[in-house]
Amino acid sequence: MANLEHDEPEETGSGDQPYSLGIKTVRKILSAVEDGARETLVALMEPLHPADIADLLEQVTSAERRDLIALYGVEFDGEILSEIDETIREEVIGLLKPDVLAEAVRELESDDVVDLLEDLEEPQQEAILEALEDSDRAAVEQSLAYPEFSAGRLMQREVVMAPEHWNVGEAIDYLRGSDHLPTQFYHLTLVDPRLRPVGNVTLGRLMASRREVLLRSILEETFHVIPVTQDEGDVAYAFNQYHLISAPVVDENDRLVGVITIDDAMAVLDEEAEEDILRLAGVDEESRISDRVIETTKRRFPWLAVNLLTAILASLVIAQFEAALAQIVALAVLMPIVASMGGNAGTQSLTVAVRALATKDLTGSNLWRVVRREVLVGLINGIAFAVIMGIVGLVWFGSVQLGAVIAVAMVINLVIAGLAGIVIPVALNKAGVDPALASGAFVTTVTDVVGFFAFLGLAVLVLL
Repeated sequence: MANLEHDEPEETGSGDQPYSLGIKTVRKILSAVEDGARETLVALMEPLHPADIADLLEQVTSAERRDLIALYGVEFDGEILSEIDETIREEVIGLLKPDVLAEAVRELESDDVVDLLEDLEEPQQEAILEALEDSDRAAVEQSLAYPEFSAGRLMQREVVMAPEHWNVGEAIDYLRGSDHLPTQFYHLTLVDPRLRPVGNVTLGRLMASRREVLLRSILEETFHVIPVTQDEGDVAYAFNQYHLISAPVVDENDRLVGVITIDDAMAVLDEEAEEDILRLAGVDEESRISDRVIETTKRRFPWLAVNLLTAILASLVIAQFEAALAQIVALAVLMPIVASMGGNAGTQSLTVAVRALATKDLTGSNLWRVVRREVLVGLINGIAFAVIMGIVGLVWFGSVQLGAVIAVAMVINLVIAGLAGIVIPVALNKAGVDPALASGAFVTTVTDVVGFFAFLGLAVLVLL
């Protein structure tokens, strides 16, 4: 233990990122696995957070992962399973002995068990369910009955609640005498006789108030109830928008059935942001750094095929000006500049639009103001770069007309890029298509086609 603490500053100073596993620690762990030194392995793993152990399992090879889990044995913490990436979670569960898996699962809250089960095959689901106590199994199975990506799947069944007529002293006595409180909770939820939530009391207010104070007099001002069927993306938005710490979940009769906490809501936000980034790049949202070559190839091929089709469309535009390109070689030299600038400008607007749609900041009430802003930004940038490229065309090729052609084409393409970067994702969103998934190909096609057509078309009119 002392040696590990002594190594930490050296590892951090040698290029390791903060809050990431140090290279030396990883090497020591793999060396202990290779030597079969279980005591050394346990000593090295014990100080690590479950999230760090999950990262370790994701970073090593399948063979190293198998050997590490076999040697680590009964020390396997259930939190590791909830932290590990779903792409290798099934593999890891398959490597655990039944008694180790059962003990690991029993440590988890119901929402973590549900998250664990969602991506597993039926035999492994049944193995985990059998490891649970009857009451926990019933709660998990009921959560699994709710629609995928709903609040019912996201919530935990363990709720700390109290009648609305209680005072602080009664609540504190109840909490101290309870044997089944969740590991972590932030609010005491007050309910009426029909088990409908009426408000939250923060633990801070509870402990700071005198025993005779009524709970309903110290309710938190911000109180939002989440329907059990609400989409988890909307739940995460509510947490972020209203700065919630936890929120009760109700069924169709408005009765309390669970609670969602901020850690689960933020996990959803993180997943959605990651999906948007991957989709904007034309990469499947299930892609992970631990994927095999053939899996990665299969996932990327369709998007590259779409890109090929859009590139062919742009090439068809160029082919219409083959004679002009043959006569003026400078057009072929300058043509990629116009397309590249338009593509980059379009991607900038597109990224802003997709993110604004995801956070509900871009709506019908401000759409045209945002469109106007992006067009004006494209126009100003276009004029600025038009001046630069006009001078470049003049100096490089000694032609005032050529400089003027590329200058005007630059203005046109950057204006269209700004417009397309906003309008296309909004239109796709209204059509029910994920804008992060499909916008990139459309915006690229528009900027390429408009850029080539404007530049070569003007060249034909002015130079030939």
